[in-house]
Amino acid sequence: MFKATVIVRKRPKILDPQGKAVEQGAKHLGFNNVLKTRIGKYIEFFVDTDDREAANNEVKQYCEKLLVNPNIEDFEYKIEVVE
Repeated sequence: MFKATVIVRKRPKILDPQGKAVEQGAKHLGFNNVLKTRIGKYIEFFVDTDDREAANNEVKQYCEKLLVNPNIEDFEYKIEVVE
């Protein structure tokens, strides 16, 4: 079995209104040195196979077909064996 962790981020050229709102809130709280806040997603799940290549393929397809909007987001992932 493998544990997958996925990070999804908006592409650099895509506006991030949620990130801007959080950054403005930070400034109101006195965090004046915080800049360029971007909000993303952290996702983890398990893949029930002993085959690393099959797990890798399934994670990639899961991201591409369901978890990520390929028009505005990029992703990276890692998989690790769990017992």
